[in-house]
Amino acid sequence: MPDYAVLAEVIRSGFVESVHYGSAVGLDPSGRPEVVLGKVDEPVLPRSSAKPFQALACLTAGAALAGPRLAIAAGSHTGEDFHVELVREILDDYGLDFGALACPPSWPEDALTMYGLIRQGAEQSRERMNCSGKHAAMLAAAVANDWDVPGYLSAGHPLQLQVRSVTEELAGEKAAHVAVDGCGAPLFGLSLTGLARAVQGLVLAAPGSAPHQVADAMREHPEYVGGTGHQNTELMRALPGAVAKGGAEGVLVVALESGHSVAVKVIDGSPRATTAVALAVLRRMGCDVTTAAAFEQVDVLGGGIPVGRIVARG
Repeated sequence: MPDYAVLAEVIRSGFVESVHYGSAVGLDPSGRPEVVLGKVDEPVLPRSSAKPFQALACLTAGAALAGPRLAIAAGSHTGEDFHVELVREILDDYGLDFGALACPPSWPEDALTMYGLIRQGAEQSRERMNCSGKHAAMLAAAVANDWDVPGYLSAGHPLQLQVRSVTEELAGEKAAHVAVDGCGAPLFGLSLTGLARAVQGLVLAAPGSAPHQVADAMREHPEYVGGTGHQNTELMRALPGAVAKGGAEGVLVVALESGHSVAVKVIDGSPRATTAVALAVLRRMGCDVTTAAAFEQVDVLGGGIPVGRIVARG
């Protein structure tokens, strides 16, 4: 894998079975790259790691979002009942229902909830999709501004132009590519360094400012950023003051209260080592992440018991 770095090795019974290549960058609080692994200036698609910036755009566009509502707008929830109820409340306040959501129907990511729905004879639904909180926030912003509601996912929609503007401002660079995310929303490609800079901007923003409100909502209500047992949720609980948001295809951003930030992209798309890699990068920058040590230990199982581990090489 020319120019990409070895981010993690999968070691089974003392044998290196697999290797995850990719890129990672760690920024100090001034925004200076302190750890550079791989191709950190190459554009990546941030996927759901971009949700905090999309939530910020909805907030600055006038959607009434605060606390758990702002957290779920910035999150990838696991589709539990309390998530769906909050999505319902946001839509209700703007005269909408689940039928307005344009994200695709899905089973919830939370296994117990999914099995319960299947036993009840339920079908996949849009509100259980992990992006429905973001979509509810986007719809709220569209209604608040009397913008076209059914077309809220068009890349030329005023809200999506706001998302692009907010994202580019935080990242300090222009979007390198415009794609369509898995939920149907426009997705703006950034360099990995720009992505780390953008999440850093949330935690370093002035207290009370809109970007800081997004960071505070995520930190204070991590159960709405993910859900029961979700790695982003539990990582933020283990690192008080941190913001963490993963995205599909091996993307993760983490920003500490100190302003240190890291962005990771595993080039094969696997997320299984991203948290361990991010923590390894933060350690290299001298950050104390001992309270999250459990996330650095990723076991490799054989016969149901650990026979090896995934070792981050960040």
